Amino acid sequence: MSTILVDNQPGRVKSIAMVLPNLLYIHSHDTGRYVQPYGYPVPTPNIQHLADQGVLFRQAFCAAPVCSGSRASLLTGQCTHATGMLGLAHRGYRLKYPERHIVNVLRSAGYWSGLIGEQHVSADPGEVGYDHVVDLDSTKVRDVAPAAARLIAERAQADQPFFISVGFFETHREYFEPSSVRDALYSRPPENVVDTSKTRRDMASFKASARSLDQGIGTVLNALEENDLVVNTLVIMTTDHGLAFPDAKATMYDRGIGVMLLMRGPGGFERGRVFDPIVSHLDIFPTICDVAGIDPPAWLEGVSLLPLVRGDIDELHQEIFAEVTYHAAYEPQRAVRTARYKYMRRFDESHPGRVPANVDDSPTKDVILSSGWAEIDPPRESLFDLWLDPSEGTNRIGDAALAGVLTDLKGRLHDWMVRTKDPLLEGPVAPAEGTWYNTVDQISPADPTTPPTPHSLTLTRRARNGGDAAGGGLLPTA
Repeated sequence: MSTILVDNQPGRVKSIAMVLPNLLYIHSHDTGRYVQPYGYPVPTPNIQHLADQGVLFRQAFCAAPVCSGSRASLLTGQCTHATGMLGLAHRGYRLKYPERHIVNVLRSAGYWSGLIGEQHVSADPGEVGYDHVVDLDSTKVRDVAPAAARLIAERAQADQPFFISVGFFETHREYFEPSSVRDALYSRPPENVVDTSKTRRDMASFKASARSLDQGIGTVLNALEENDLVVNTLVIMTTDHGLAFPDAKATMYDRGIGVMLLMRGPGGFERGRVFDPIVSHLDIFPTICDVAGIDPPAWLEGVSLLPLVRGDIDELHQEIFAEVTYHAAYEPQRAVRTARYKYMRRFDESHPGRVPANVDDSPTKDVILSSGWAEIDPPRESLFDLWLDPSEGTNRIGDAALAGVLTDLKGRLHDWMVRTKDPLLEGPVAPAEGTWYNTVDQISPADPTTPPTPHSLTLTRRARNGGDAAGGGLLPTA
């Protein structure tokens, strides 16, 4: 909580009141850490401004590198399989305990909640528990940013503290067109992607979407300034998971689970500081409770970031865990990551190969498919020394020198799965009733789903007709 002066006349202090901080949760789609303050050549001056004023976590990770699972974990404080969100909300998955969504906990503490734009943990945002959901034509910057500015100005006049969620579609595919010839010619694709004219142009399109995202974030942050809300508002800015490029989103690599995380406001989130210890999206819910002086619910699995930010401790976690079960198709994976090592395992023994439908359709996907990517089976188990191999290019699963590390990490992962009642311990996980999915041998998430739905049939027709069937239409992949 924050301390404020009730009477601001010079030389007088009428009384001191303890007030709950406002909470502004800003989130994007599929951005990873590809923004300016993380050192990438992606101009995002407003995100950089937030970093300069607040704190930035260099090693922040999501709980699941797919949209609905990641957001469900962040907003309930639980690992993804505990939330019930084993797949995508727009493909039929729902929260097992919607009452554990953070807005319901905050309401009991006196907060008003509002949603603008993306949320992606329920097909019907009204089911989640927000006091107000802004009705928009789209969840893109052009509609979300001005609506957010208006709502912030409106709530600045209210006596009740707010939790406002501002979700942007950007940087989900389909991307914007490149904003300059220079970008299209010279943009460097992610390090795991071959450098060709097509992949450079694809990356330039991502950068154009990131610029739009940054402009939207600037509009929202400026609304706090204009309404004198900066001092008593905790801003949390993050994304759901990594970029929508092959071997990133929907994988256990750092380029899939690594996320930007910037915070500014009460609790010590200030002065442009950078923290290197590993942290998790699961830490956001308990941090909000800590800053607001709310007793944390018993189900929370993360811990507050405040002791780290205040300098009371040097590290927050010995390890973090990540998972995915369903994306567009079934591809169960689990991982444990420490500051130095990572162990990853794939659990679908009936299908050891790639699952192309779990890669968003894109020019880069076309390049790797034409080069034989889908014909090379990924390793069932992987072990990486992230200090010597930060790009995760050398699998040391059979290296005798790391046998002890492997045994330790496998034990930690198994213990976590037991502790959290991971359904994979009982064998393959069947799709939940009322959900639909792609099969492991399909190439595109736009291919007909099982069971068929009007959405998938529409997308299939569009794909046959040469239209955009991947990311910006009726059924985004994640």
